[in-house]
Amino acid sequence: MQQRSHSHRGRLAIAGIATIATAITLTGCSSGATSADIADEAPTKLEGTVSLWHFFSDREADVIQNVIDDFEEDNPGVTVDVHEGQDDEKVRKVIASGGDIDVALSYSTAVVGNFCSTGAFQDLGPYIDRDKVDMTEFSDTVKSYSEYEGTRCAMPVLADVNALYYNKDILAEAGVTEMPKTLDGLKELALQLTEYNDDGSIKRLGFNPFMGMYENSPAHFGPAVGGQWLTDDGRSAIGSDDGWPVLMTWQKDFVDEIGYDKLQAFTAGLGQEFSAENAFHTGQLAMAVDGEYRTAFIDDQAPDLNYGTAPFPTAKGYEDLYGAGYIVGNIAGIAQGSKHPELAWALLKYLSTDTDALVKMANGLKNVPTTTSALQSPDLEVTEQYQTFIDIALNPKTTTTPPSPVGAGYEQAFGDYWTKYQAGDGGDLTKGLAEVDKQINDSIDLVSGP
Repeated sequence: MQQRSHSHRGRLAIAGIATIATAITLTGCSSGATSADIADEAPTKLEGTVSLWHFFSDREADVIQNVIDDFEEDNPGVTVDVHEGQDDEKVRKVIASGGDIDVALSYSTAVVGNFCSTGAFQDLGPYIDRDKVDMTEFSDTVKSYSEYEGTRCAMPVLADVNALYYNKDILAEAGVTEMPKTLDGLKELALQLTEYNDDGSIKRLGFNPFMGMYENSPAHFGPAVGGQWLTDDGRSAIGSDDGWPVLMTWQKDFVDEIGYDKLQAFTAGLGQEFSAENAFHTGQLAMAVDGEYRTAFIDDQAPDLNYGTAPFPTAKGYEDLYGAGYIVGNIAGIAQGSKHPELAWALLKYLSTDTDALVKMANGLKNVPTTTSALQSPDLEVTEQYQTFIDIALNPKTTTTPPSPVGAGYEQAFGDYWTKYQAGDGGDLTKGLAEVDKQINDSIDLVSGP
């Protein structure tokens, strides 16, 4: 199985930097970028060719193609011209140059703020209203990451959810029968399960707290304290939020107790995240944060691994958040200048709201569906481990990273500071977070203009 090209953390820096770099270019094409005039009623018969650009490749592209084949079978007059393996940066450039894109499927919600505000993706509101699409099928959180400042320019298409994976055999050997629900409990258990070599180096970690290791990121840890990213007016809320210092102090103390240098050396020697040598696969990590797609990797690369999943623990004082988590996903929109907007909308509506299509994609890709009907479908293939991610997705307190005109730039800025802080180079935490706020707000001002 290939590396997942839509891993949220893996694309963080690229998405953030690319969004800032191209925002002004795309803004130039936003004047006159209005939704195409649409008929009062949807066409009763669809005919023609519509293009779909998406980022999947190899086996995963085959899953998408199977769903497209179903769409074409249901609409025999329609041909879908599929362009696979297309990343967001290329899509941006083609849209900005007036290229022929009808529907674009992105691996990251980071594009939503920019694509909505510049008109690179069309406003879908008129289509949704006309066809009476039931948007209550989507949770408020999922809806929030596919619109920007009241404009819905994208529809959700599957999601990634994060939880805590644990090795049942390692925990059983230690006599552990219940997973911790608090961060302090996670740290205590992790230290109990950690083993060292004769030279003092780490042989096995109960849990690796190192920021930047695999899926360890501020976004994936943040639900433990309900960490807020942006204010209602789109400015950075990181420095003024009460939860982030609690979480960062816990993580830094955890790192210090094991030893920064030891953790750095251990982490540097771990196998590649999306290979069979992933440290959770090999037993070098007893517990790890990861997405639902890890279940598919384990089935393929470590089928004998005896493992379970659970919600990520919460900090003291935030116990009411246990069971929730972080969700982000793939989104799709109709490109500005689409020459076949009705065909594009029909295809987009199918990919984002048709229960059979969503279930088929979820079963093939092992992502989480984004509609209630698909989540509750008897055709959805659900294991005990996968059920955890469904439960988190359905939890009303599950959060996401909100859209911004700087894309994932604000996450990158925070992550960069956090890696300095865990190394002891972050200085005073309060001042450091205030500087993160300033850096993020300056970038927002640069992109948004006066």
